[in-house]
Amino acid sequence: MTDQELQAMVEQISLTSFGKPFRHRATFNSRLRTTGGRYLLRSHHIELNPKHYLEHGEDELIGIIKHELCHYHLHLEKRGYRHMDADFKHLLKQVGGSRYCQSVGSGRKPRPFTYELVCKDCHMTYKRKRKVDPRRYVCGCCRGKLALHRL
Repeated sequence: MTDQELQAMVEQISLTSFGKPFRHRATFNSRLRTTGGRYLLRSHHIELNPKHYLEHGEDELIGIIKHELCHYHLHLEKRGYRHMDADFKHLLKQVGGSRYCQSVGSGRKPRPFTYELVCKDCHMTYKRKRKVDPRRYVCGCCRGKLALHRL
């Protein structure tokens, strides 16, 4: 699906489900990793994750579009457009949009542990993914000094 086809689809869904026109731009953004789409508050554009369309199909994409259009129309009307607002929850339920999107296989991958803090007294180990300064911490068991080792 091209960006032009996506734009036409979003405009059509906006008219049929919300009864209001979508006057901004909708595009695919392949850099999105953990979300199905996002509504940009300043420009009012909508960006959608193409991986959801490729892996889960058009029905999943339509649910995500309806979700983002709820943000869009409520924000322009100066009503509660955030996930926790009652206006958003009510409109999302009314149009049948998806509250959550399905996970995509190529999302964030867990990093293996690369550092290990070892207590000099009791030899307790603490694995870490990021480098930390061992002088700022003490052992949780015996309050001893820690040494940092790279795995």
